[in-house]
Amino acid sequence: MIAQKGNPEPHNPLGIDGIEFIEYATPAPLALGALLEQVGFVLTARHRSREVTLYRQGSMNVIVNADPRALPHAGSEVQSTIISAIALRVRDADMAYRRALERGAWPIATRAGAMELNIPGVHGAGDSILYFVDRFRDFSIYDVDFKPVAAAPGNPPAIAGLHFFGVVQAIGEGRANEWIDFYQQLMDFQPLPEGRSFGVMPRGVLLESPCHSFYLQLVEPPETGATRHWDEQLLRIGMGAPDVPAAVRELKGRGIVFVDREGVQPSEKGALTQLYKGGVSFELVTSRLEARA
Repeated sequence: MIAQKGNPEPHNPLGIDGIEFIEYATPAPLALGALLEQVGFVLTARHRSREVTLYRQGSMNVIVNADPRALPHAGSEVQSTIISAIALRVRDADMAYRRALERGAWPIATRAGAMELNIPGVHGAGDSILYFVDRFRDFSIYDVDFKPVAAAPGNPPAIAGLHFFGVVQAIGEGRANEWIDFYQQLMDFQPLPEGRSFGVMPRGVLLESPCHSFYLQLVEPPETGATRHWDEQLLRIGMGAPDVPAAVRELKGRGIVFVDREGVQPSEKGALTQLYKGGVSFELVTSRLEARA
């Protein structure tokens, strides 16, 4: 439950109420779109003026942004596709944006063109953006900037009850406390007690959102691996499923390949997909959180 507009809860100062969408920036939108469709997403709308598309399944919205201005700056072959933004659903986007600035966030310059909706946002990890979107009940940002795809379902059902569970973020070595402070001061995310973890990739620090509907996982470079390409950035989406083995079976049937080595085998706790072209992977985690429509 969220407080009334303009009067957020003391421990939810920005009025956050879940993830509205995750945005990928990619030079290969067709390949990424095909992968998303294998995972169960459906292309439902196209941006009216930019090379941007909207994919949906259940309560999840994923934006694929191939606009040249959104693409990764470095020409790395390791990860040419990145998670470029998380849009947080809030009760009042302007209020959330102002409060974020008051708490020390850095604003981004407006990227809206003529006749486009301006979505307020602040800088996140690496080159990523944290957007604030006030979508409640009748009105949606997608009604303004996107045109529905003919014959596509507006609200396609989720595969095996999948829903957003969180996002994994790579951080620099020894930077955990700085990022914990960032998310605590900005939005009142709280670290989970030591020893509490989810899924098959439990290392790092887990932060719970103030609305208790999703998590951020902060992961430092592996101790035994090379860190040549370890930049601070958003790494992958975590999707919750009430029955992970059932979700794995269904996704395998759709062509998704899961990592199956010692310590990372699919289990009742979770599963991790292989790293697909462009550096994209997905993680499944056992979750019975109620999906936000």
